[in-house]
Amino acid sequence: MDLAVILVTAGVITVVFKWLKQPLVLGYILAGFFIGPYFDWFPAVRDPTNVHVWSDIGIVFLMFALGLEFSIKKLKKVGGTGAITALTELAIMFLIGNTVGHLLGFKDMDCIFLGCMLSISSTAIIIKSFDDLKLKQQKFTSTVTAVLVVEDLVAVLLLVVLSTISVSRAFNGGELAMSMVKLVFFLIVWFVFGIYLIPTFLRWMRRYMTEETLLLVAVGLCFAMVVLAARAGFSTALGAFVMGAILAETIEADVIHRLITPLKNLFGAVFFVSVGMLIKPEVLVHYWLQILIIALSIIIFKSLAATTGVLLSGRPLKTAVQSGFCFCQIGEFSFIIAGLGLSFGVIDENLYPIIVSVSILTTFVTPYMIKGAVPFYNWLEPHVPAKVMRRLDSYSANSRGSELAHSAIQTFLRRQLTNILLYGAILAAISLLSIGVLRPFLDRVLGNLHVPSIWVRLLGLLATLGVMSPFLWAVTVKNVNRRTIKEMFDTYRFSQAVVIPVLVLRYFVAIFFVGTVVAGYVDVAVGFLMVIAVIVMAVVLFSRRADGFYAQIEERFSKNFNSRAAQASFHIPTGLENEFAMERLRMTPSSPLAGLTLQQASIRERYGANVVTIERGERIFDLPPKDTIMMPADVLTVIGTDDQVAAIRGDIEHEADMLVHDHSDHEMHMYRYHVEAGGPLCGLHIGTSMLATRHNVMVIAIERGGEKIVNPPKGTVFQHGDNLLFVSPEELTIEGFEKKIVEV
Repeated sequence: MDLAVILVTAGVITVVFKWLKQPLVLGYILAGFFIGPYFDWFPAVRDPTNVHVWSDIGIVFLMFALGLEFSIKKLKKVGGTGAITALTELAIMFLIGNTVGHLLGFKDMDCIFLGCMLSISSTAIIIKSFDDLKLKQQKFTSTVTAVLVVEDLVAVLLLVVLSTISVSRAFNGGELAMSMVKLVFFLIVWFVFGIYLIPTFLRWMRRYMTEETLLLVAVGLCFAMVVLAARAGFSTALGAFVMGAILAETIEADVIHRLITPLKNLFGAVFFVSVGMLIKPEVLVHYWLQILIIALSIIIFKSLAATTGVLLSGRPLKTAVQSGFCFCQIGEFSFIIAGLGLSFGVIDENLYPIIVSVSILTTFVTPYMIKGAVPFYNWLEPHVPAKVMRRLDSYSANSRGSELAHSAIQTFLRRQLTNILLYGAILAAISLLSIGVLRPFLDRVLGNLHVPSIWVRLLGLLATLGVMSPFLWAVTVKNVNRRTIKEMFDTYRFSQAVVIPVLVLRYFVAIFFVGTVVAGYVDVAVGFLMVIAVIVMAVVLFSRRADGFYAQIEERFSKNFNSRAAQASFHIPTGLENEFAMERLRMTPSSPLAGLTLQQASIRERYGANVVTIERGERIFDLPPKDTIMMPADVLTVIGTDDQVAAIRGDIEHEADMLVHDHSDHEMHMYRYHVEAGGPLCGLHIGTSMLATRHNVMVIAIERGGEKIVNPPKGTVFQHGDNLLFVSPEELTIEGFEKKIVEV
């Protein structure tokens, strides 16, 4: 009953919003208000718990689809921009929220929670607005997505901090640090093992895969990661995004995205409807001034803070404005933070409905802010002093240009610390799985077979060290070039003070994890454990098998990580990535370019872009000739600037005004003609009769001797006594035998 009410109401209202050419997300929220418990004119939803579950599933699918569109490579490319922007925005908005709270007379704890709630934007709202406004493929959206990912990660840490403050009324820096370490650890482990295992699994099952099985596998993997994230203490949205980012590196990513889009639309609609159901009219009336002030603070200061952050990261002014105007709302994490404060009883109970109302109000504004970013930039640019514009352009060019030359020591440190962090996380995961899962399993299974405990422990220890051996080799030996180190010692003063401790740290990490595993299986003195660890390390270091095994692992990982990129026959050179954009666009049946040749479409002349590849089924046409016809469902790889690709995208991925057209006014007429001896058709065959070309008819059957020849071949000769059945879109009056034609 509840699902029927939700979907019917949402469907009717969104049709109205589509007619009004307004963003659909606003229609969903209005639908939720109408069927919510605080509006009595329509049937109300009876079980809010079920709606909450469905809305959580909607967030999962929204974040999963986001991850599919935003791969790890893109996250790495704009990660610095995302971090700088997110931290700038979070710091400014926390101060703004705290200040506004005190001005409105809120208590100190209410102000702290308000500052945190105003700091986190709504990923679901922004991504849905991008979908509605057809903006998700534009270049600035990758910057926005990077910021949203960082904000979600910071929100997880905020929940830890706020929980600690709520219980102890004091800030616990140690617990926050451990939460950050835990977050980084799980992200590294998930990505590394996911990239290594999942593409290999999909490659193995590719020959047996249908759309049905691929959909089930993809959704299953998504929810498996959601469960892992929840068990680890993180948000379900983070788990869904991680699995989407992992699958984005596979060649199945495009098909998976197409298959899960209907599910994302369905459950995403339920999520936004559930947000609308939280609107309380009496809260809007009683606290309208507080709601308005907080909402205006978010719309104005949050947009300015995000724009400032993007500028500080080195992006151009236009990109900064477009990105910054997206962050003018609060969303799901703000609700979670408010709910946390209520559960601990540290905030006023009226703060929750106020925040919900503010979220609704800012959600309504979001699509219009996003659409208004470019007009605002066009107005702003002429009013900015020329000197300031030159400085901004120079700052942006320096940030986006060729990478600054790093000294050998800086490069060495970056590689070594990355190596320690990556392989240390993998060794930690193997250690935890061995001690927490493998050891109890062996004790239970082999113990039932009465195998001596010492042999059980020794078997588990050897198996674990064998799995760890290639990664122990990598953490101690990989990227250690003696010639480079000697050159640094000879060239840079005090380089020994940097290089030697880092190398010692690598060996310490390896010894620590070996000692941890040994201690988990054998209860002996710490000194003896360290001796064993050193011996095992020596064996690993001089083992060619460990070296070769690691090389195979690295090769498999690299192949999986680059499998999707390897499908592209053309790659933009690194130095030109900031000037060019390349996208794969699927031509729709309603595209005005469908059926035209490249020469007829004049793509380069009209749009300034180039088509470098056309994919048609299993065939790929690289640098297609100008007489190549573009067909519906073709995938065109287009290269050009952001504006050029955006211009041609609208024509290639053109959506018809109506999904279904009524063709009832278009009717084909069927006729019967009796062939007589000496008649105009007797003795002719279908090809020479010229019926198709001269009269626009098609023979579909011949009645001959009580039998019927269906779709006769063109060489069939018309004989005396035949009855011809043919169709035509016209009212026929064929001279010479029109009286013989009888419409059936």
